Amino acid sequence: MTEPLPSDMAAALAATARRRGPFGDPLYYFSETSSTNDVAGGLAERGAPEGTTVVAAAQTAGRGRLGREWFSPPGAGLYVSVVCRDLVAAPLLTLAGGVAVADGIRTATGLPVQIKWPNDVVIQPAAPARARKLAGILAEASSGAEGLQYVVLGFGINLRHAAYPFALTDRATSIEAELGRPPDGGAVLAETLAALAGAIAQLSEGPAVILERWRALAPSAHGGRVEWDTPSGTESGTTAGIGDDGALLVRTGDRVERIMSGEVQWK
Repeated sequence: MTEPLPSDMAAALAATARRRGPFGDPLYYFSETSSTNDVAGGLAERGAPEGTTVVAAAQTAGRGRLGREWFSPPGAGLYVSVVCRDLVAAPLLTLAGGVAVADGIRTATGLPVQIKWPNDVVIQPAAPARARKLAGILAEASSGAEGLQYVVLGFGINLRHAAYPFALTDRATSIEAELGRPPDGGAVLAETLAALAGAIAQLSEGPAVILERWRALAPSAHGGRVEWDTPSGTESGTTAGIGDDGALLVRTGDRVERIMSGEVQWK
């Protein structure tokens, strides 16, 4: 059963109502749930409209790309899933989600966050330190006999410090750690939903604006060193941007590879 929305979130959502369009209306809030993507998907199957939003303060079965567990302890993060029925926007929805989360965090906190392909929002410390992850995006599509029906766009944002698992200690950070003070979670949620409304509206008119904004927020997409596995072994190269379909372009020797999915190791 859904719970009352915390007062800070309610106030921030009210202040951004005109900019959010349908996103966050209706909104279902849980202090803890299994997976916001699963809850949103269930609502979508029962006819929930575009913009229906599920928010949780903790997840017991949160997940990221490639079926990985998403660390979602109580009191540390903001876990959100949105029902998207604009099928024109669907092919580039992960990119639009990355832009929206990055712009939402920037507006709410002033932090100069960046995007790292395909779905991470990061803070880049001074070289040679590696980027640390603040947020991630997961888009899950559902199709039926008549084709694509809807997409659930989920994102998790690290608001406060947590006792990260050992594998994450040198790769994750939080808004609190970067700001040096507690963040306004309500503002982060509301500004991200407002940015998502704008990004999807732009995608409906064509991909150019979102692609340009994504490229501006993702400096590592040019000149970054990456490795990836292929059936014939591990390959490496230097990133050379993204294609208009969202593929990561990697120059290796005298050719340019297009990577649409899978695991890429950033060096």
